[in-house]
Amino acid sequence: MSPALLSKRLKELEKIGVIVTAPRESGAVEYHLSPAGEDLRSIILGMGFWGQRWVESQLSLKNLDPSLLMWDIRRNLNPEPLLPGRCTIQFQYPELPEPQRNWWMVIEKGKVDLCGFDPGYEINLLVRSSLRTMTAIWMGFAPIPHELAAGRLELQGERPIANAIQKWLTLSTFAPEPRRVS
Repeated sequence: MSPALLSKRLKELEKIGVIVTAPRESGAVEYHLSPAGEDLRSIILGMGFWGQRWVESQLSLKNLDPSLLMWDIRRNLNPEPLLPGRCTIQFQYPELPEPQRNWWMVIEKGKVDLCGFDPGYEINLLVRSSLRTMTAIWMGFAPIPHELAAGRLELQGERPIANAIQKWLTLSTFAPEPRRVS
């Protein structure tokens, strides 16, 4: 889905009362389900689990959008296994054009911020892969150890953070769903 189409859909969902917006300190806007949207949660999750089970993974890995992936990772990142104080993790997708290539997660006091520009902090860990590889990991299609061993995922920086990646990089809600595609 293009960013313009996503924006249009979010405005429509807000207009009909399924979602509400909440401004963040950074000036960005977060979307949350309204009470009416909460009533739809089980239906949406059911559709997501169905898709994870039955939609062929190669189809799921086409038309990828790094901003959607990074916002989803940000929303689900578990800050507990990370170092106390500020921790900055840079994600790099070398095959993408410069404006989409680098993303930074700044984790401080249990809060996670996503930056599409260098925030100027020391990088504690650089996570480098193709967007396709990171999406496959996120969706539960590709295990982290397998991607590391194959050289499709690189971790450079502080070993404790790299070693804990499977604890702080919580996967998609749908990742545990077993595949049943024939």
